[in-house]
Amino acid sequence: MSPDATNSTRSFPEGFLWGTATAAYQIEGAITEDGRTPSIWDTFSHTPGKVTNGDNGDVACDHYHRYDEDLDLLANLGVKAYRFSIAWPRIHPDVTGPANEKGLDFYKKIIAGLIERNITPLPTMYHWDLPQSLEDQGGWVNRDTALRFADYAATVLERLDGIDKWTTFNEPWCSAWLGYGWGHHAPGRTSVGEALAATHHLLLAHGLGVQAAREIRPNVEIGLTLNLGVIRAGSQDPIDLAAVRRADGYQNRIYLDPLYKGEYPQDMLDLYETQTPGFSVVQPGDLEIISSPTDFLGINFYSPGTVFASGREDVARAAGFNVGPRPEAPTTDIHGLLGVSVPGRPTTAMDWEIDATALRELLVRIKTDYTDAPLYITENGAAFPDYVDAHAEVKDPLRIGYVHDHLNACLDAINDGVNLQGYFVWSLLDNFEWAFGYSRRFGIVWVDYDTGRRIPKSSYHWYSSVIASNALAPLEK
Repeated sequence: MSPDATNSTRSFPEGFLWGTATAAYQIEGAITEDGRTPSIWDTFSHTPGKVTNGDNGDVACDHYHRYDEDLDLLANLGVKAYRFSIAWPRIHPDVTGPANEKGLDFYKKIIAGLIERNITPLPTMYHWDLPQSLEDQGGWVNRDTALRFADYAATVLERLDGIDKWTTFNEPWCSAWLGYGWGHHAPGRTSVGEALAATHHLLLAHGLGVQAAREIRPNVEIGLTLNLGVIRAGSQDPIDLAAVRRADGYQNRIYLDPLYKGEYPQDMLDLYETQTPGFSVVQPGDLEIISSPTDFLGINFYSPGTVFASGREDVARAAGFNVGPRPEAPTTDIHGLLGVSVPGRPTTAMDWEIDATALRELLVRIKTDYTDAPLYITENGAAFPDYVDAHAEVKDPLRIGYVHDHLNACLDAINDGVNLQGYFVWSLLDNFEWAFGYSRRFGIVWVDYDTGRRIPKSSYHWYSSVIASNALAPLEK
């Protein structure tokens, strides 16, 4: 952060795209209405022991029935854009059959409502809700799923008008590694080899989606969103620096290199050589499809990480780091990583460390190593234990502080020459936080899950003032 960042008002570039974001399964509910069929998250959340408190997305925020109220919240907030996702199981309930008109009609109403309120729609084609029928045939481990995604992408590109920007995928790392490698997310599988095959097929599907966009809507802007990490070494010992390189490879380079360089990193190919099916699924021509030129890159960022090489717990403790229990993840052994936390550093309700300087570091790295294309922060925010006070208000100064500091980091990156063109706070609404259910609140609007009542938090009003002024003022002490 620049020395005077906290002491003076700083302006954003003219035309900076201010927004907020949600995802279909996390807010919509109405899981059996108007032709929608089950997704992998319906199956996973209804499997005992998979989600905190046995929560599921059957009702969620009931956005499917209350979307007008939510669009008014967006309008009152003053955002210029809204990032939301389209539920694949609403559009192609039986995957290969004709499009579901009622599903398309719902998103047509969303898009029309946004345009009426002078808000730019920025839809994501895939935010983790794979049709269960495709998972039954192998899911993202099966190459055919990428081809089915291309059909689905063509449908929404052809049938949903009024959209200038499309995002293909949200966080393929999470879909691949949390879903197929670690088992923490749907579909709950635990195989490094399957996570690698899923990684490739997700990237292939993205490339096919880009090609569909170029053919169907030549003037539309198309990109994707990655959750990229800033991973720091716990020491300068070569063994720890090598561990950081591996961590960066499997979280960042394994996605960025094929997208922008047309190849997988050689050190990752070597690391995973014995994993099956792994990268044996790569076919001639795939990387040309994956590296189809895009118009922008979305970046989701929440927290940095610090690692040592596995087995160096004593070294980490001696260096002053906190060493927690070893995560039960099958990727741990092959990557040889020991995650640690920095003592005294604040954390969110997710136990994620807060260090906004890492966002600037990440943005500069993307510009330096990969692309000068427009970048958007498509998710950034924090979960904290919010509550409604005696005045029926929700005051969340910690969230305001978090977003404020990360916006300062965005300004620092812009001053460094990064082509950052917009910021979307996560999330508009408290919602279903995946495996954590409703136990974590990320919204700038409180949701009473029993009644559906919405209460804009103090962060909502603060963020509205930032948008209105297109500037970041110092926080009052």
